[in-house]
Amino acid sequence: MEVRDAVEADADALSAIADVPADVIRNLIHDRTVRVAVREPTAAGPNADADDGDARDVDGFVSFDVREGTVHVTQLAGTETACERLLGEPVRFATNEGMTVELLAISGDDGVQAAAEATGFERDGHGPTFDGKPTVRYRLDPS
Repeated sequence: MEVRDAVEADADALSAIADVPADVIRNLIHDRTVRVAVREPTAAGPNADADDGDARDVDGFVSFDVREGTVHVTQLAGTETACERLLGEPVRFATNEGMTVELLAISGDDGVQAAAEATGFERDGHGPTFDGKPTVRYRLDPS
């Protein structure tokens, strides 16, 4: 599994994984750090991440940003294996910057919760409600 930067051409595939409109994903790609897990490496060469022929191979994605000294995972979706691999991206960033990482998982999203716990995140209480669904707050201090 390869992890690479998301590009606008990934919007349709990520939209299908997250069950949100492609325009929302395009905005996410432009506004945040977004990384994509693909099953097989993309074509070799300097423009490999701009190749849009790999949408069917996308297994998941993570987006994150930094606010008030904390790395916030704003979106995480995909297979459990992809989510585990993708969580390494914000954790690596937080480690390099001396920050903690926070993640909100929808209660009942067992794949995301299992990936968070397998990656070393610990439950840190309840988070806000999104679309009427309760969330669980996870936190990781990589220091």
